[in-house]
Amino acid sequence: MSAIYVMWIRQLKRYSRSRARIIGSLGQPLLFLLGLGFGFGSIYQRAGQGNYIQFLAPGVVAMTVLFSSVFSGIELIWDRQFGFLKETLVAPVPRLTIMLGRTLGGATVAVLQGLIVVVICLLAGFRVRSVSALPMMLVYMILTAILFTAFGTAVASLLSDFQGFQLVMNFLVMPMFFLSGALFPLTNVPKLLEVIAICNPLSYGVDGLRLALIGVGHFGASTDLAVLSTLTAVLLFLGGYLFSKIQL
Repeated sequence: MSAIYVMWIRQLKRYSRSRARIIGSLGQPLLFLLGLGFGFGSIYQRAGQGNYIQFLAPGVVAMTVLFSSVFSGIELIWDRQFGFLKETLVAPVPRLTIMLGRTLGGATVAVLQGLIVVVICLLAGFRVRSVSALPMMLVYMILTAILFTAFGTAVASLLSDFQGFQLVMNFLVMPMFFLSGALFPLTNVPKLLEVIAICNPLSYGVDGLRLALIGVGHFGASTDLAVLSTLTAVLLFLGGYLFSKIQL
């Protein structure tokens, strides 16, 4: 446990020195929140669905956590190319421990960025249904962050260049976000979109956050927690296995 804690703190220190990147990563969530939230708000309201900011904000928070988590894997490729990873792997600790520490560090940063976006959403007019729901919000954010940080680590363990990682991530992450129900309700959608949403792990993170923050959900709290917990365990195992097979 001490080795995991050391790696976790080391990752947090690395991210804390890159404040510009953390601030820059908030640009896209703000664009979606302001551009879509206010741009399509009147259309959404005329359709009888209420306040679009209320619906959209949990999805924007989930998007922030997703992008920050997944692209933390690029740190692994950076360390691999410039020799820092070799220095880490020669430490007398299991590689699984190193992977868990890195994952927790990346997930912590993703959750912190998600909390910043929650505050921005509140300033934009979003209202939480109850303060007592905030602990459940944190649970869903943490599970989503760990899940996709482990996923980013697993993909980065298989690749050795930045371009390949970015291409794969954009090919997977953007469809994952747009087809998760973050931007539109999953009720009464075409059957194909419904099936894709059910198979999409981010859908359960978005649904859980929406359920916690505004009390509206599609799958149900027990389903969201069960799917996220199971997938997080699977991705941690897969990420740890692939990380342990890295050849330097």
